Amino acid sequence: MLASASLLAFASSRPALAAREPLPAPPVTPKIPVTITQLGRVRVDDYAWLHQPNWFTSLTNPSSLNPAIRRHLNEENAYCDAVLAPTLPLQAELAREIAARSTDAGGDPPSPDGPWLYWSEVRPGANHPAFLRRPRAGGPDQTLADFDVLAEGHGYYRISNIRAPMHSPDHNLFAWAVDETGDEHFRLYVKDLTTGVVAPAIERCFGDFAISPDSQWVFWVYRNDQSRPTKVFRRPARGGADVLVYEEKDPAYFLTVRRAASNGCLFVTAFNADCSETRIVTGGDPTAPPRLAEPRTPGLLYDLEHWSDHFVVRTNADGATDFKLMTAPLDAPSRQSWRDWKPAAPGRFIAEVRAFQNYFARLEWIDAKPMLMVSARNGGPDRAVAVDEPAYALQLDPEAEYASDEVRYSYQSPRTPKHWVAYSCATGAERILQSQTVSNFDRDRYEVLRLDAPSADGVLVPLTLLRRRGRARPGPAILFGYGAYGDSMLDDFSPANLSLADRGFVVAKAHTRGGGERGRSWFEASLKLKKKATIADFIACADHLVRQGLAAPGKIVAHSFSAGGILIGGALNARPEIWAGAVAEVPFVDVLNTLHDETNPLVFSSFPIWGDPAKPEVFDYIASYSPYENVHAAPYPAVLASAGLLDDRLGYWEAAKWVARLREKTTSGRPILLHTDMAGGHQGADSRAEVVARTARYQAFAIRAVSGVWDGAVKPNAVTP
Repeated sequence: MLASASLLAFASSRPALAAREPLPAPPVTPKIPVTITQLGRVRVDDYAWLHQPNWFTSLTNPSSLNPAIRRHLNEENAYCDAVLAPTLPLQAELAREIAARSTDAGGDPPSPDGPWLYWSEVRPGANHPAFLRRPRAGGPDQTLADFDVLAEGHGYYRISNIRAPMHSPDHNLFAWAVDETGDEHFRLYVKDLTTGVVAPAIERCFGDFAISPDSQWVFWVYRNDQSRPTKVFRRPARGGADVLVYEEKDPAYFLTVRRAASNGCLFVTAFNADCSETRIVTGGDPTAPPRLAEPRTPGLLYDLEHWSDHFVVRTNADGATDFKLMTAPLDAPSRQSWRDWKPAAPGRFIAEVRAFQNYFARLEWIDAKPMLMVSARNGGPDRAVAVDEPAYALQLDPEAEYASDEVRYSYQSPRTPKHWVAYSCATGAERILQSQTVSNFDRDRYEVLRLDAPSADGVLVPLTLLRRRGRARPGPAILFGYGAYGDSMLDDFSPANLSLADRGFVVAKAHTRGGGERGRSWFEASLKLKKKATIADFIACADHLVRQGLAAPGKIVAHSFSAGGILIGGALNARPEIWAGAVAEVPFVDVLNTLHDETNPLVFSSFPIWGDPAKPEVFDYIASYSPYENVHAAPYPAVLASAGLLDDRLGYWEAAKWVARLREKTTSGRPILLHTDMAGGHQGADSRAEVVARTARYQAFAIRAVSGVWDGAVKPNAVTP
């Protein structure tokens, strides 16, 4: 392990990183001007040809891609590989470090449910988890599904991250959804644990499903030709015909289905960022038509949890911006029957709830930190679980046993490996169930800081830092950001980030507006005509690192993913000189064009977030920050953008067009790179080896970007292949 020396010392010990060398010439991206006129506004898109029309409906036939586009993407991949070839030894070194620190790849500790203990683990040398169980009273382990074995013969294999594999309430079935092609069209499998027979796969699943309380049915969400979740079907769990349970005809809404923790019912919810609507499937009669709780109303968000003899309603009703908890009778779940239980408290965002037989747990975000609160069914004061670290992540166990008097949760921080804890609701006592083991790691060598960075309008933005203890001089930094959909960036533990900290980096996370760290209002502060606040916050965090002597000027690498492309692209356009590099994974950067693309499955549901560009004021505002439209002649930093050919959310052309325009306009000689996964989608491959390799590539790029090897390089002339 490296000592906490400066990156300069690190680079000087590795001549390949310190010595400047000419870059290969990038491939040509032909310019074929297309004039676009909308609302009387005229713009020219030179790289529109990279977007193959109706591609989202062609994902199941990727061979239909225009040969010229395929050739161009392959040339970009070859160029990316050539530029990063000098970093291959470093990539291998980083991969070894990350893999060595991740040797304890076991999943959650055994979770009790009825007569069984359930858990998952990644076995030595495996790339995918196995799910197992054993009798609670003792006995041999049983393998429910070994996904490393199931992945054999598949070029691509990803377990759904929408709904984890699950067993049935009667413990006789095990179900899972997997993407076996890379286009996120999941297949849903149900295995009879008494016979070992796997029912015929359910095709075209969105990756979301639930087994009915009586264990006789599987409810699943259908993905249509536009990759939208539009229907919920019910099928006999061991195979049979589908029956339509609910169809959502408004493309502005998503669909989800889940079983209540109590096993008393199922919930079918249609939702977007502005509105939600839930239907209830009674556990005692799962074939009955679902019952509507409260009709959708613009601005009203709510969800239900079954608890004892009533429902608990988490909602923003009556101006409860950060949500409150209400109750409703089981036979009258409409809004007129809702009664306040836990009132709204500004600045305390109720983000998640979990019901137990005698207790009710909720996760609140307070000043960008999560806090666990527990209420007893028989009354009394709420209990709070205290955490003594500047920044951390705390998550409820989604599979905790309903009949238990213990709330199980996980706790971690940027310097604290993950711990699984059982909290006694009756006494407040805690016991550690399991701790993540990390090789070659000493927690005391690192420190975590939480700062507040003043944004341009004076708002303080939470900023979390990990660094080696004793690091005194300003050095390189990597700044992560996202700022979208109200999602909170967790201050979790990452073995990979230790490799950067050991090389003198400050590893920072900017909790910008657009996320949910400071509540629903933090998210709403970046909606529609306020989106530039996210970009301003990210820049403010970078400036604050420099002002506080934590990062050297021009030695910060920005890193973001997906919708965070607005943040990273906007920051590069506004202040290109403060960045050494940028890693943009499947970035949302072609905002104005994408929001006019009705074939994109996310467009209509995105209007409550970004706004409807059919409105002139919204159009002009989006045009003023959309990263692709606002690339201009400037000394841009080195950029590594990624894309997935089969991405059904953000088309491969977003990154491809952005890279082409950046390369055309930049006045610096730093490389602008694109890597497209020609067999993957939005999430990329998720085998352990592939995730480690991808992380090592991004880190090696960041280290090279701040090393100075690309500084002062002359912009190479593009060559025609």
